[in-house]
Amino acid sequence: MRMVIAALFASLSMLFASLVQGAPVVINFPHVVAEDTPKGQMADKFRDLVQEKLAGKVKIEVYPNSQLVTDKEVVDKLLAGEIQMGAPSLSKLKKYTNKLGLFDLPFLFTGIGAVDKFKRSEEGQSLLKSMEPLGIRGLGYLHNGMKQLSANKPLYLPADAEGLKFRIMSSDVLVAQFEALDAIPVKKPFKEVYNLLKTGQIDGQENTWSNIYSKKFYEVQDYITESDHGYLGYMVLTSSAFWDALDPAIRKELEKMLKEAIAFGNQIAIQKAIFDKQSVVDARKARVITLKQKEKEKWIDVMNPVWHQFDDQFGKEIIDAAYASN
Repeated sequence: MRMVIAALFASLSMLFASLVQGAPVVINFPHVVAEDTPKGQMADKFRDLVQEKLAGKVKIEVYPNSQLVTDKEVVDKLLAGEIQMGAPSLSKLKKYTNKLGLFDLPFLFTGIGAVDKFKRSEEGQSLLKSMEPLGIRGLGYLHNGMKQLSANKPLYLPADAEGLKFRIMSSDVLVAQFEALDAIPVKKPFKEVYNLLKTGQIDGQENTWSNIYSKKFYEVQDYITESDHGYLGYMVLTSSAFWDALDPAIRKELEKMLKEAIAFGNQIAIQKAIFDKQSVVDARKARVITLKQKEKEKWIDVMNPVWHQFDDQFGKEIIDAAYASN
């Protein structure tokens, strides 16, 4: 409650100062990735739309490449009024709500189309409000893509992963996922993955084609299994106090422009997954394995029981709703 009150005070103070001075409302929008990524291009698109349609009223300042904050700091900085928007990965929000871990469940979605359908549903939209009691509002979802498995040995069947060390994000779901394979999950920062693979401290990792290509993981892994077993995405956030204090007409325009920017970023993500996969194939450094249907069903059979471990935490109803989107 103290943080919510502080956020309200900070937001009102900033907006009042802008009104008194006749200056535009400044929205600081930092993120941790490069400008040419789907998230980076979405943020720049939003900035450009605002500059075009709300010039003199609102100004978006985009800070890429962790210039201002890391994903872990976004919520605290929003509540402190130091930034006004952010787009951390869903997995980074577990400290504030346990509901978003739902997106880490293996084989919950068959593809990006199913993810989109769920996000548009009543249940998916309700998750945008899961941090409202803390004073944080979700404004929309953004894709990175579907995750693939890479390793220093070919992975055709779940048994092939037994005993291997896989780097994971900090997620109880992902721990359970790899333990179901009798593999060893290792929580390490994303920035360390390349060197960990290169030095053999870990045997494999899971990631999207975009991350595998941009971070050159294919250079230090012999095999990549196209598993599409999980989803990696982001949530665009703001402080509820800041957003509610905006002029209603301006807020409506911002919501419209953000929706357009997110749709643009999501389309970039889909296109980039195709392009980056082909770039990995063309590099001829890692062999890409396409699973046969019977092989994929073996992975699903082994990983699906992980869902039941989190029925109470996420709610069986919302898990069922997500699966029904396929």
